[in-house]
This record gives sequence, structure tokens and C-alpha cells, in this order.
Amino acid sequence: MSKIDVSNEINAIEPDSIDDVASFRALIHQLQALVVTLNTLIMDLRASLTEKDAEIAELKKALLGPKSERMPRVERQLAKDDEPETEAEKKAADKERRRKARKKSTENRRLRAAKLDEKPVEHAAPDACPVCDGTGPDACPVCDGTGPFVTLAPDISVEIEYLGERLLRLLHHVEKKLCPCGHIFSGPTPERVTEGTHYGPAVYANAVVSKCADSLPLNRISERFARDGLRISRSTLTDLFHRSAELLEPIHARLLQLVAASTYINADETSQPVMDEKQCRRGFIWTFICTNIIAYIFSPTRSGETPSKLLAGTVGHLQVDGYTGYNQVCLPDGRQRVGCISHCRRYFHKARDKCPEEADHCLGVILDLYRVEYRAAELGILGTEEHKSLRLACSQPIMDAWKLWLEERKHQYAPKGPMGKAIKYTLNQWETLTKFVSAPKLRLDNNISEGALRIIALGRDNFRWVGNDAAGRNLAVLQTVVATCKANDVNPMDYITDVLIRVQTHPAKDIDALLPMNWAPTTRRHV
Repeated sequence: MSKIDVSNEINAIEPDSIDDVASFRALIHQLQALVVTLNTLIMDLRASLTEKDAEIAELKKALLGPKSERMPRVERQLAKDDEPETEAEKKAADKERRRKARKKSTENRRLRAAKLDEKPVEHAAPDACPVCDGTGPDACPVCDGTGPFVTLAPDISVEIEYLGERLLRLLHHVEKKLCPCGHIFSGPTPERVTEGTHYGPAVYANAVVSKCADSLPLNRISERFARDGLRISRSTLTDLFHRSAELLEPIHARLLQLVAASTYINADETSQPVMDEKQCRRGFIWTFICTNIIAYIFSPTRSGETPSKLLAGTVGHLQVDGYTGYNQVCLPDGRQRVGCISHCRRYFHKARDKCPEEADHCLGVILDLYRVEYRAAELGILGTEEHKSLRLACSQPIMDAWKLWLEERKHQYAPKGPMGKAIKYTLNQWETLTKFVSAPKLRLDNNISEGALRIIALGRDNFRWVGNDAAGRNLAVLQTVVATCKANDVNPMDYITDVLIRVQTHPAKDIDALLPMNWAPTTRRHV
């Protein structure tokens, strides 16, 4: 009931009309109904105020609060468990840190020596003594000799220098010959990304990698090319970018097929603005991750059509948050939904301002679950039956005790308050949150997919929007190729430079040979 309705009810009461017991009783009933209405209204207002207070506190913390108030990383919290206490332990820990630092430095030098080209730079010694140029009685300050001098082994030091990217203007001279019979034949014509283009595949690849791996907008890429002597407009770079996506679309389609065939997938989604004709609207980019593939899909909306189209009819595990858009593929005859403990952790972290003691208890429980996982990693048993036994012995009792704690307190907090929301979300997701206990291959959280979306968010901050839905799909294609290259330790620049040419004549039935995890580079086109 609104404020106006309550005022009307109060104004309708007429005490002067009471002249008998029946009228008095009717007035009492009327007042009782009004009290119930007012109590309900007060409870609703309190719940709304609690929710608004939590939102305001969260916004203030995001805008004005120091970075220390942000949710701490699990790794950093667990590292505190191993901090030394005694002086001897501190010295031993410091010695171990120095040993690891030396080992890492040695490994970095080895990797540099294996990957970086070497170019000797000669620094010749003078032919005469620098004291008197080999003339006069004082040629050598020690023996007065004037030579001849013996050349010794040189001192060698290493310097890592950056010489900048090199742009070449290649002049292709295709030789032609005339046969006495009158027939003219010539050498092979150079392979091009697009017929008639002035730009080689490495220029295409540079534009793609700069935007998808480094999140640079095309106008900045154009400026960078200009500094290296190549003036190429933003519109031309746009054409190169989208042409690359068209050619690599078969790679993207095959990677999506392999993701759908996987038995364990992590998925998430984030917004991606689209510049429409009249105003900017929201599109979405989804990520689907399996063992060695990070795939992206663009869609104009956030509906469940995208995961349904990709995963309909497939079985296995799908680890996601509580968003209902994944419900259509998580059916009894479809995929089993796996929850994310990190989402619960965020809810309880937000509740620390209002309910610090209860929130810290839940955060401590979640930290205990991560301790079990880190223990399995230390033992080298991740994903094995030993890992499953460890979870059943340690994680299961933690989850059981936590559920009892949550059930006892779920009615003590306002449903729309931060603590009420955290408890409700956790209990609603409980069945999916406990799937990891009996399945050692499953992760405790869905952070891997959220991490894959950070590059999308960074690009969204830098180049803001895509021009239309087709541009969004092309962005998803190229992000997939670049991210999957990085996931398989493949240089995306080298890969795209090579595959842009090969994919045009490669047999479609053997497309797997061109996937980043199977790619074998061919001989370089130009030296």
C-alpha cells in the first residue's frame, strides 16, 4: 500500500460517528487492519533502505576507497599461512627466496639465449699504445715497448637492445621467359592475403594482434605505423582487420566444435557496446573454455540462445555463475551445472560492512576450501583419485558444517540486505557448488573464464564499441584465435602471418592441421 493509500485510510476514520458498541468494534477492526498495513510498509521500507545503504557503501568504496579495501586474492591470503614466526625461520625463508630468485634469473637467461637472435658487435683495440700512439720512447707505460701487440681473448658482455619493428617495401620481380614456339611462361606470382592488396600478411597480423592481444584501438595502431614510416589510415586498417576475420572464420568454427565436444567447459559473458545508427546499444561477448581452447562468441543480446546454440545436445559439466541464461543446456539429459565458489565469496565480502563477524566467518570457510586445493597442488595430485579422496575427507565436512550454519541464519537478515543476499545466493546454488567434491577434474571456481574476459573489458575501455553486429562477430573470431594461440604458447603474430595465406588453399577436411595447438610453421615467405 502506498503513502497516499494509507493517508486515505486514516482520513476515512470518523470517531464522532461512534454511538454504539458495534460502531466501536468496527473502528477497532479498521485500526487493526491499518496497523498491519503500516507494519508491512515499514518492513518493506527498512529492507529497501538496507539495500540502498549497501549499494551506496559499495559505490563509495569503489569511487573513494583505497585499493586495500578491495577483495584480497586467495593466493595472498593463503601465503600468510606460511609466513615465518621465529628469527631462524625468517632467515631460512629469506634464503629460500634468494635461491628461487637466482634460479628464475638463470632460467630467464636461458630462455633469452634460446629465443633472441644474437648479433656480435666488435669493439677493436687500438693498433698503437693510447699513451703516445706508438711513437717516442714512452710507448708503453710499463716496459717502454712499441709492439708488436698480441691479441688476447676479448671480454664479452651481454646487452638486450630494442631495434624497433622493421617495415620492408618488397619489390616482387616475376621473371618471364619466351619459348621459341612463342609461348610465354613466368615464375610463381607472390601469394597475397587479398588480390590486389598492397599489404603483406604480417601487416594484417600486426593489426589483429595489436587490437586483440594489446587492446589498442585502430587509430593508435595507425599512428604507430606512421612512426615507422608507413602511413595507413584507420579505415584501411579496419578493412585489414575484418578481412583477417573472414579468412580465419573456419578456424573459429572448428574451435567451437571442439569446445562443444569437450566434457568440461567454463563459460561466462560480458557486455560489449555496439554503435547503432541512432544510439549505442549493448551487445555481449561470451567465452567458452576447455582444456587448450579459449573461444569467444558475440551476440546482440544476453539471452540463453547463445549457449543453447553451441552446447545443445552435448553432455558433460558446465561451470558457470548463477545466471539463468545457461539453464536451457543444463537439463537432466544435458550438461551438469557446476557452481562457482568465487561468486559466493564476492557476496560475503560485500556484506562485511554490515555484518563483519558473520561475513568473515563465511570468508574463512571459503579460504579453508582453497587450502585443500593448494594442498593437493603441493602433493601433485590435482585431478586424480587421491585428490577426490582428499576432498571427501577435508572439503566435504567443511561444506556440510557451512550449510548448517547458513540454514540457521537465513531468516535473521533482510532478504534484500547484503548478508541476506549472500546467504540466499549460496543456498540456492548449493547443489551446483558441491559438485566439485566428488569430481576431482572440476575446479573450485570459474575464475578461468572471468580471466579470459578481462581482455574484452580492457578493449572495451580502449576502443569502446564495435560498429555493428558483424564487427562484433569478427572481433570474437580474432580474439578466439589470438587467445588460443597464447593458451598453447604459440606466437599469434607468427601464426596469423602464416595461416592467413595457407587457409585459402588448405583442404577443409584437414582444417585441424591449421589449429593453433597443431600448427607447424612453414618456411618464411621473405627474409
